[in-house]
Amino acid sequence: QVQLVESGGASVQAGGSLRLSCAASGDTYSTNCMAWFRQAPGREREVVATIRTARGTPSYADSVKGRFTISQDNAKKTVLLQMSSLKPEDTAHYYCAAGWRLIGGYCPKEGYQYNYWGQGTQVTVSS
Repeated sequence: QVQLVESGGASVQAGGSLRLSCAASGDTYSTNCMAWFRQAPGREREVVATIRTARGTPSYADSVKGRFTISQDNAKKTVLLQMSSLKPEDTAHYYCAAGWRLIGGYCPKEGYQYNYWGQGTQVTVSS
């Protein structure tokens, strides 16, 4: 089992920055991928960024490329999401996920491929 706890969500103005943190505990050695997803009211959950934990290889949704950066601190078992140039459309509940599945050697972008989820943290961006 893996436990995930997110933090760092807040209300900010457009153009601002936030850093989300996901602290992992438990059997983290079994996970190949960590990911951030988000879900806005009335919208489907979507992947924001993934990172292959063994190699630190990141991947991003087109909507956040160049603005968000996913990274990991292996010593602290923490995955970070640095968000900059925030837009109102980034407003959502952000979730951290962990899983062992790889698709063609890459971290999957579908939420159902992940085994563990945190409770999420709210990000609100006002214009």
